[in-house]
Amino acid sequence: MSANRTDWNDYDWQLIHEGPQSPALHMALDAAITDEGGAGLRPPTLRIWEWAEPAVVIGRFQSLKNEVDPDGAQRHGITVVRRVSGGGAMFMEPGNSITYSLSVPQALVQGMSFQESYAFLDAWVLEALKSLGIKAWYQPLNDIASDLGKIGGAAQARRSGAVLHHVTMAYDIDADKMVEVLRIGREKLSDKGTTSAKKRVDPLRTQTGLARADVIQRMVDTFAGLHRLSPGQIGEATLARAQAQADEKFSSAEWTAVVP
Repeated sequence: MSANRTDWNDYDWQLIHEGPQSPALHMALDAAITDEGGAGLRPPTLRIWEWAEPAVVIGRFQSLKNEVDPDGAQRHGITVVRRVSGGGAMFMEPGNSITYSLSVPQALVQGMSFQESYAFLDAWVLEALKSLGIKAWYQPLNDIASDLGKIGGAAQARRSGAVLHHVTMAYDIDADKMVEVLRIGREKLSDKGTTSAKKRVDPLRTQTGLARADVIQRMVDTFAGLHRLSPGQIGEATLARAQAQADEKFSSAEWTAVVP
């Protein structure tokens, strides 16, 4: 262990789980909350997302035109946004995915490689899935997998003394719609047909038989059983700052197409 590395239990963690937000505001909240954590203005935070509308979220370094079929996105009324972290494209519909962010001090992963930090920051989720009867593991670099297929994927950004780490897991997925909107999904699956699209990203609903809210509650309970976790909130000042960023940056065509 790195001499300067801290431990999960050196911190009092905050849980934020608020009502549905727009895709652009989610992107801005990730940046704002992580920056506040890095500046010591907010404790390390676990934020669970709720979606106000369907979206495709592309990674910071991905090409918009390589990832997204604009006709498919328009036809299905799907907003496309770009996040500040790396990783791959994510297809979201309200109620069909489970997304969370961890905004943590960089000291927590001091001296770790990116690969080590991914698995380390999601160890609690694997515990939660195990408690639901799912044998899940980390597939380097950044996938959570089970015998029945991929469950989710992670992405990270390191900024201003903090690490933003977030994960999207498929709870229930419309695979046919996903491959009409995401080009990459279509290419990977073109020779296998959409039955394997449904298999490639295996929804948690079929594996657990539980409502999405119950899966999330088990995740929160698992985290709280391992670490000190208290309810928190975004707060008006942070929300106002994030909304301004959402309007000026994350909703803009320039940012979304920054890698064309």
